[in-house]
Amino acid sequence: MTDSKQPVRSLTNRKVLAALVIAGLAGATAVTGTIAGSSLSVPANAQSVMNRAPAAGFADLVEKVMPSVISVEVKFAPASNTFSESDGPNYRDLPPDNPFRHFFEQFRDYRFGTPTPRTPRRRSGMGSGFIITSDGFAVTNNHVIAGASQVTVKMHNGKSYDADVVGTDKRTDLALIKIKADDTFKAVEFAAAKPRVGDWVIAVGNPFGLGGTVTTGIISASGRNIGSGPYDDYLQIDAPINRGNSGGPAFNLNGKVVGINTAIFSPSGGSVGIGFAIPAALAQDVIADLKSNGKVTRGWLGVHIQPVSKDLAAGLGLARESGALVVEVTPSSPADKAGLKPRDTILKVGGKDIRNPRDLARKVADLKPGQEADFVIFRDGKEQTVQVNIGTLPAEFGVATRNQRSIEKPKTTMSSLGLRLAPAEDGAGVIVTRVRPGGPAAAKGLRNGDVILEIDGVEVDEPAAVRAALDRVAKSGKTRALLLVRSGQRQRFVALPVDQS
Repeated sequence: MTDSKQPVRSLTNRKVLAALVIAGLAGATAVTGTIAGSSLSVPANAQSVMNRAPAAGFADLVEKVMPSVISVEVKFAPASNTFSESDGPNYRDLPPDNPFRHFFEQFRDYRFGTPTPRTPRRRSGMGSGFIITSDGFAVTNNHVIAGASQVTVKMHNGKSYDADVVGTDKRTDLALIKIKADDTFKAVEFAAAKPRVGDWVIAVGNPFGLGGTVTTGIISASGRNIGSGPYDDYLQIDAPINRGNSGGPAFNLNGKVVGINTAIFSPSGGSVGIGFAIPAALAQDVIADLKSNGKVTRGWLGVHIQPVSKDLAAGLGLARESGALVVEVTPSSPADKAGLKPRDTILKVGGKDIRNPRDLARKVADLKPGQEADFVIFRDGKEQTVQVNIGTLPAEFGVATRNQRSIEKPKTTMSSLGLRLAPAEDGAGVIVTRVRPGGPAAAKGLRNGDVILEIDGVEVDEPAAVRAALDRVAKSGKTRALLLVRSGQRQRFVALPVDQS
């Protein structure tokens, strides 16, 4: 049983990367998605990282760290067996009056005339991990052990132990387990220094269930976003890693863990030299929370945001393309209570610049619930500071949305933008009924069925109001009009060019 693969979504070149897949590295866990000893503190006087490959090779380093690396084997709750749908067509899909349906209903538990017992199928999987405390706490990926009914770890010396799951964090794909034994284990530490692009790394893990396997390479890039979650900040490494390496460590030349191997880009499922590891700096904080509380507590603001493009910056009056543009504010959230509004652009949090939405998500998550933080926002052409009492990120939360229904009402064409509009049936906004291919609106991503809610902060409820709002924007001297648009259940801002004539 092998991992399934899923098309990659990339923010940079979707067409090129559509041919690639992010292969989960968890071995036989059949996980789908965007994936693949020390105390938790780091000594303040940690020595500098050695970056030059040893002339005698890596054997001494491998000998030092190998006892701390584990293979993680998991078993899952049994799945129903017997003459199952996976063995062939499902007889339940046949019409009620079909004679074959009656036949299969009578004999579905028989094969070749012999009763077939409903024996459960046992699913299993494998991954990697590493020990971080001498009493047996170990780190792996969440996708390795998610849903497991039994976790077993195997040491380099061949010994096996059962393990308990202490806590997991889906958002960063990390998990903490505890080996069930009174033995003393050799542990490794997280690196204190942030690795640089070009530094050597050594990956150790359990690819394809082969057991302790060592590969070497360099850090190819940092800060990678692979679309797996809001806190993506992966190290990209070229040390070959494959299925089964998930959760295994990437070491620097001092034997300190700089990353947790988690995913690969691959058209075939095998390594092509593009792997991704969770940085040690991110993992440390998550693992510390899991060890203390069994879960991770993050700060929460309560906004939907989007990047500030060049067009949006022009529409907002911003001097540069940076910050996070607020599209929607969750009712009763910390942002709502602090007075944040759609069209606000968040520029700084706690005195630190916000480059983009991902940067904001990480900085807010790092804040403690109940903490007061100063947010510098850009509103109505000027900067102002808003104080926000940070909340606790809910495990799951939804966003209130307006219902959208099909309508048949008088339509207005805005030929200069390539749009045809009509009033929305519920009175909230103006619905786009047609977009001319190749027109300005199409170029900005507007589609049939989108609903224009506001233009430059003014609500619109009919096509004439849209035309009037665009005229106001043009007379103000702006070259772009900022439209708040609802697409399905999500909202976003779109900057459309306006006719200055």
